[in-house]
Amino acid sequence: MNNDTHIFSTLIAKALGLPLKGVDGTVTLLDEGCTIPFISRYRKERTGALDEVQITAISDMNDKLKEVAKRKETVIKTITEQGKMTAELEKRIADCWDGTLLEDIYLPYKPKRRTRAQVAREQGLEPLSLILMMQREQDPEAAARKYVKGDVKDVKAALKGAQDIIAETVSEDERSRQQLRGVFKREAVITSKVVKAKAETPEAAKYTDYFDCSEPLRRCSSHRLLAMRRGENEGILRVSISANDEDCTERLKRNFVKTAGPCGRLVSEAVEDAYKRLLKPTVETEFATLSKEKADEEAITVFAENLRQLLLSAPLGQKRVMGVDPGFRTGCKIVCLDAQGNLLHHEAIFPHPPVNKREQAARQIEQMVERYQIEAMAIGNGTASRETADFLKSLHFGHEVKQFVVSEDGASVYSASKTARDEFPDEDVTVRGAVSIGRRLMDPLAELVKIDPKSIGVGQYQHDVDQGKLKKSLDMTVESCVNSVGVNLNTASQHLLTYVSGLGPTLARNIVEYRQANGAFSSRAQLKKVPRLGPAAFVQCAGFLRIPGAKNPLDNSAVHPESYKIVEQMAKDNGCTVAELIKDKEKRSHIDIRRYVTDSVGLPTLTDILKELEKPGRDPREQIEEFEFDPNVTSPDDLIEGMELPGIVTNITNFGAFVDIGVHQDGLVHISQLADRYVADPTQVVKLHQHVRVRVVSVDHQRNRISLSMRGVK
Repeated sequence: MNNDTHIFSTLIAKALGLPLKGVDGTVTLLDEGCTIPFISRYRKERTGALDEVQITAISDMNDKLKEVAKRKETVIKTITEQGKMTAELEKRIADCWDGTLLEDIYLPYKPKRRTRAQVAREQGLEPLSLILMMQREQDPEAAARKYVKGDVKDVKAALKGAQDIIAETVSEDERSRQQLRGVFKREAVITSKVVKAKAETPEAAKYTDYFDCSEPLRRCSSHRLLAMRRGENEGILRVSISANDEDCTERLKRNFVKTAGPCGRLVSEAVEDAYKRLLKPTVETEFATLSKEKADEEAITVFAENLRQLLLSAPLGQKRVMGVDPGFRTGCKIVCLDAQGNLLHHEAIFPHPPVNKREQAARQIEQMVERYQIEAMAIGNGTASRETADFLKSLHFGHEVKQFVVSEDGASVYSASKTARDEFPDEDVTVRGAVSIGRRLMDPLAELVKIDPKSIGVGQYQHDVDQGKLKKSLDMTVESCVNSVGVNLNTASQHLLTYVSGLGPTLARNIVEYRQANGAFSSRAQLKKVPRLGPAAFVQCAGFLRIPGAKNPLDNSAVHPESYKIVEQMAKDNGCTVAELIKDKEKRSHIDIRRYVTDSVGLPTLTDILKELEKPGRDPREQIEEFEFDPNVTSPDDLIEGMELPGIVTNITNFGAFVDIGVHQDGLVHISQLADRYVADPTQVVKLHQHVRVRVVSVDHQRNRISLSMRGVK
């Protein structure tokens, strides 16, 4: 372990309140290229059994510290080349791991454009600035006359140049910058005002709450700040962040103004100039950036948690499914899928106006259900969803056919994507979209990973946040979900395999091509024959890949191949095979896992192995439940204040949850209406796709807003 790694581990452990040994092990594993899912699942002895959230936090902080270390190299190199490096300065830089403080240290030495202070220095006015700063001179004008020469035309110009140098010195003073940051942190106010020329435009209507808005920055919620910034980007709002100028200036003066004499007054003027011209714009920009980053972080966290819940939605499993993409004028596109999600048949029906071929559509559906032995229907929740669901419920079949309404957010994005074209090169976008809806019911995770997460419709201002950070967070969320569920090696798409720990696009493609050329995998060990899948990648991915029906039952479990010998020894000690050990609870109950502890395998891993033997390859997702809207409510016009209705949670934000009550317009349950108690985080009360009951509070037809409540609703 190099010195930086140990320093990083110490800083991270202290900041996150985690044991140093576990952080040390985690940082080392990350630097070795191990993935977060792999570390959290299979290296618990090295990490002290840290969970995925803790390891992710360690990874993020480790990356930031690496960036600071790289920046320090640049800072040291630049100052050294200027010939201004001292032992004391070098130690300060070496000991500094705060990015903001590092920039403050570097600021006086940082190459900058030709400033007013630089011009004054070139004119030889730096000694005069030092005389003024000492504030002992009773006649500064007399002192300034000595410097009237060359480009310095008169005493006034000499004093002004000296003040420019003082202003820059003040602006680069570490203590002053920290003081101002303290004031802004406590007192800064964010203000938004409408651009008068845009006030009456249709685009401005959604920003009316921010036309003349002012509140303390530290209390401004992330969704409000992001809304203001969006309005600013669209040219509708002007947004500013400021503190009390007089208070800030007085604090700075206390640092530099020592007397009330002539020199003191000149220094006082220079401090005021430093604040208005140099410090205030810098700190305002800094806080604008910091507040935006904080809002981004909160919004990304909300989005990632929603995405996690969506990806881990209950799957129907391998059933023969009819996917229905509803529509009025263009009809409903129907697809029939086999239990593996393969497309068997597709056609369109027209049960709704303006075509109104209801009886013909009924015959078509009944024939398809019978011919393809359909077991369940997945109905998209977009246009004509409620009408189509009611139509399908009115039909009668020779066997039970369950019906589910499925979110179709992103289906159109998928249907036009390269992934969809590769899967269905001979079908049009409408067929691909209906297939996506059907497959989402069977296995939401396997289907939704094919779609850009931003298009799935569970975010909060996802297009306004830092896109790089958003992508990284969402990709990590998808990877976490895929690996927590596990992947069937013989049926997984290339896209799904991409997210398996240690694989990526190239190895995922190679696995699929090997599978096509050689048939289904019969063992995990066979993965080693896949081109370019070396020992390191095998270790990372093998535990997350499943082979149902494999000769070795452990190949369909989360037990890692590196632990197979341990299980085999357990079976041998019990006088049975591994398969018999898995089936016989009595035999497993006699296992004393302490007997199998070694230098590399401890109780955490052995405990996980025993749990896995109880239900090998179990799916952690819940069972899917049927749902039905109130049959008497189909549009906002049917809503009455006080009415209680069933609904499905479709999106969760910092300020509440959106609920589909079957009227083509989701209603909002504000955070204050989620429960009969204080709620700090909506996810403490509701989950995505949860079935809830709500009460109608109000309906705003003009702005298409429905307010709902869950307080006091049983």
